[in-house]
Amino acid sequence: MWGIDLIGPMPTAATGAKHAIVAVDYFTKWVEAKPLVHITEANTISFVKKNILYRFETPNTIITDNGTQFDGKKFRELCDKYGINNYYASPAHPQTNGQTEAVNKIIKHNLKAKLAAKKDSWADKLPHVLWAYRTTERGSTGETPYSMAYGAEAVIPVETSFSSPRVQLFQPELNIDMLNAVWMN
Repeated sequence: MWGIDLIGPMPTAATGAKHAIVAVDYFTKWVEAKPLVHITEANTISFVKKNILYRFETPNTIITDNGTQFDGKKFRELCDKYGINNYYASPAHPQTNGQTEAVNKIIKHNLKAKLAAKKDSWADKLPHVLWAYRTTERGSTGETPYSMAYGAEAVIPVETSFSSPRVQLFQPELNIDMLNAVWMN
């Protein structure tokens, strides 16, 4: 189950983006987000396809608000095509999509902390905020969203600099052989 919501308006970024679309996997706590110049049904569908459907498995359920980008004919057709139940959070009870609302607060807080005076660079800093969120242990699971999604902790940049055991033990040739074996069968 994924929750999807929007953040914004934010200060206009160099790309013209004023909003971000945010999606949270309720099980792994994995977060996807993308700056948007325009909030449209087409942008929403593209985001769902690229960041959820084509990257992870098809979710059983998506929870959104009642925005036209989530309630349009084409978005409903997308959900029908992939067998996704689309539930709408009531405007009176946005806590129905509570995990997404909570993540939105964290993203906004961390963007503000990183930006200080350069508020228009939020879109450039969003990947850094997402990386920090994905590689930080969540209290509810005791795991990082990265490890929940991929089954192993991320190799962080400092590990490659100091040649950690995971980096030392990595064998590129064996990795290629194993990948070929999986793809050939």
